[in-house]
Amino acid sequence: QVQLVESGGGLVQAGGSLRLSCAASGSTSSFNAMAWYRRAPGKQRELVADITSGGRTTYADSVKGRFTISRDNAKNTIHLQMNSLKPEDTAVYYCNVQPPWIAWGQGTQVTVSS
Repeated sequence: QVQLVESGGGLVQAGGSLRLSCAASGSTSSFNAMAWYRRAPGKQRELVADITSGGRTTYADSVKGRFTISRDNAKNTIHLQMNSLKPEDTAVYYCNVQPPWIAWGQGTQVTVSS
């Protein structure tokens, strides 16, 4: 069974950048779409960005132009480059397939201070 491990979160000031990584224990090449999600305090988990096996990407309106998702099937990883971070980006970030069916990992905490 595939397991997902997220990393790269941290504390950053508004306007800063972070790069998140997600490592899968199994092959990701068979998954059509992989994605990053986030859950902010007191809110439901939401889809942030996804990427198909062909490299097509979609983004939530709130992160368009600031975040970039990428995947490396050879290394079974996906990444999320986050620039121009805002306090409202504070959340725990998770990776999964889209739609999500793999057991959720621990996520990685991103905290953006104003």
